[in-house]
Amino acid sequence: MKITNLGTAARASFYVACELYKEMLVQPSAKLGLATGGTMEQVYSELVNLLVKNDLDVSNVKTFNLDEYIGLSAEHKESYHYYMQHHLFSQYPHFDQSKLHIPDGKATDLDQEVIDYEQRIQQQGPIDIQLLGIGENGHIGFNEPGTDMHSQTHVVDLTESTIKANSYYFDNESEVPRQAISMGISTILKAKRIILLAFGERKREAITQLLDGKVDTAVPATILNAHPNVEIYVDDDAAPQ
Repeated sequence: MKITNLGTAARASFYVACELYKEMLVQPSAKLGLATGGTMEQVYSELVNLLVKNDLDVSNVKTFNLDEYIGLSAEHKESYHYYMQHHLFSQYPHFDQSKLHIPDGKATDLDQEVIDYEQRIQQQGPIDIQLLGIGENGHIGFNEPGTDMHSQTHVVDLTESTIKANSYYFDNESEVPRQAISMGISTILKAKRIILLAFGERKREAITQLLDGKVDTAVPATILNAHPNVEIYVDDDAAPQ
């Protein structure tokens, strides 16, 4: 596991965008695991700029998103379907929509949806680069503290701390969904390469715990210590002191 402090969120975002771009350049049929949230917005903005300037053919790229809220339609402005369209796919409309995979939070049969999503990842994978953020409580995807380290794609009950953190994006906390579909921890670990981004002082403690080297179910991100190819990029505020 390697951690690099790139000083600012802008610099780290550009660097990671370059890594994603290079993967698609070298491997036109790249399989990317994508994340959402405020941490990723500038990454996708920089990536779009690179794609546009170089007119890269992405028609064979496959993407698999980490998670989606349960109960939100793809058109809902706080759904991760909408997020990905708004920040990446509609900004560079040369992706093949049939190759862009996001869990269906409005599926009538959620048990079957998580099975189907896991099967799509395993059949079309392995994921070449998995992009991750990290929650203040150490969650990755929506795998909250206490999640089984062997979990596959599953339905998650969000903790109050995650609901509170995500309420920033909603008009009020009561509108934040209480459940989500998330790639499981074992699913994430099957990726060939993992890149984790963390910005801001509020993420420092989670990064510090991750770098302690001990796997602890109370801090789900610590399972990344069991993966052979993890890179962490932080700004000054998130860097351990």
